[in-house]
Amino acid sequence: MSQTIPPQDAVPQPSHVLLPERLIGGYEVFLAGRFPQEQQRYRRLAESGQHPGILLIGCCDSRVSPEVIFDMRPGELFVVRNIANLVPPYDPSDGLHGVSTALEFGVMALKVEHIVVMGHASCGGVRAYVLKETQHQEPLTEGDFIGGWIGLLSPAAAQVERLDLPLDEYIERLALASIIQGLANLRSFPWIREREAHGQLHLHGAYFGIAKGSLLALDEPTGQFLPIAAEAHQAALSRSKP
Repeated sequence: MSQTIPPQDAVPQPSHVLLPERLIGGYEVFLAGRFPQEQQRYRRLAESGQHPGILLIGCCDSRVSPEVIFDMRPGELFVVRNIANLVPPYDPSDGLHGVSTALEFGVMALKVEHIVVMGHASCGGVRAYVLKETQHQEPLTEGDFIGGWIGLLSPAAAQVERLDLPLDEYIERLALASIIQGLANLRSFPWIREREAHGQLHLHGAYFGIAKGSLLALDEPTGQFLPIAAEAHQAALSRSKP
């Protein structure tokens, strides 16, 4: 059943809050600034559809917005966010596979040329997994889903030697290892593996440091995470207010 939007002067006044005030205020800023500047782009996207070249798998963490970090315009980035930016292995069962569905659409329908798995510092999902395994704490909540989901970190954890590392350092190392495992899980999808083999698709790992805004990228041949735009980052730090 189709719905029509009444004229502005005929819109009834609701008796309850339709949206949080912060969202309404932000939308008004959008209307006054970015939207007029990019209205033609929005219209074109509405008419011709989206054609992003990059699919990014990131964390739900509100501090790590890929569109903000990479200064993306509408239609440029296809984003998949979940707890701890995890990638499940290929599993064509009858379950509900949200991440796998998004990957299938991004790769096979949108034909993205790059997939980036981006982790970040101080990840609550990774910390919850570690505390669950080492101190038997509940994983963030007592609900039904998080505990099973963060179990996807187990293969990465098996690759990280705990030794006598401080807890926070071990958590950060596991966060980095989970990115590497995420790329391995991506390659378990046959249509990702095939496109990568033919040079049609490229896989990347990245890691964002929230406190200082640093960005690292994985050099797969060496397994090292290397700084990106280090000079620009240092210059930005020098300009930032204390």
